[in-house]
Amino acid sequence: MKIRHLVVAAMAAVFLASCGPGGMSRQDSGTLIGAVGGGVIGNQFGSGKGRVAATAAGIILGGIIGNQIGRDLDEEERRRAMEAEYQALEYGRDNEPRRWRGQRDGYYGTVKPGRRYSYQGQTCREYEHEVFINGRPEIVRGKACRQYDGTWKQV
Repeated sequence: MKIRHLVVAAMAAVFLASCGPGGMSRQDSGTLIGAVGGGVIGNQFGSGKGRVAATAAGIILGGIIGNQIGRDLDEEERRRAMEAEYQALEYGRDNEPRRWRGQRDGYYGTVKPGRRYSYQGQTCREYEHEVFINGRPEIVRGKACRQYDGTWKQV
């Protein structure tokens, strides 16, 4: 699917969801926007099946970040946070922080992956993502498992 199609689909979904009873919460729209943004970013990597896996990984991680902390970050900051989270989970050493910084002062963060462990045949990791928004820390702790297609999914 082309990036343009992903963006159009996301915009349509946000529009339709906001029309329903009560509209869409900021957290829900953050999840959707983060997932689409992550898919767009992931789509930039690899080719063939690798591109599909990277797109799926971006959607999952983007949804996590968009839901939890991304609602206060601009698009570029969300992209940097998502890339840092993926890199930390996929390649990071245990407890070694992966830092990212936004273009605005006071917007930055650190992702610290935990040790790898096996659960039902999958590699999993706990992680901590500390994000500073206007200099105020917000911490998200979670667990993610690497799926058979190479993506990471929060559990």
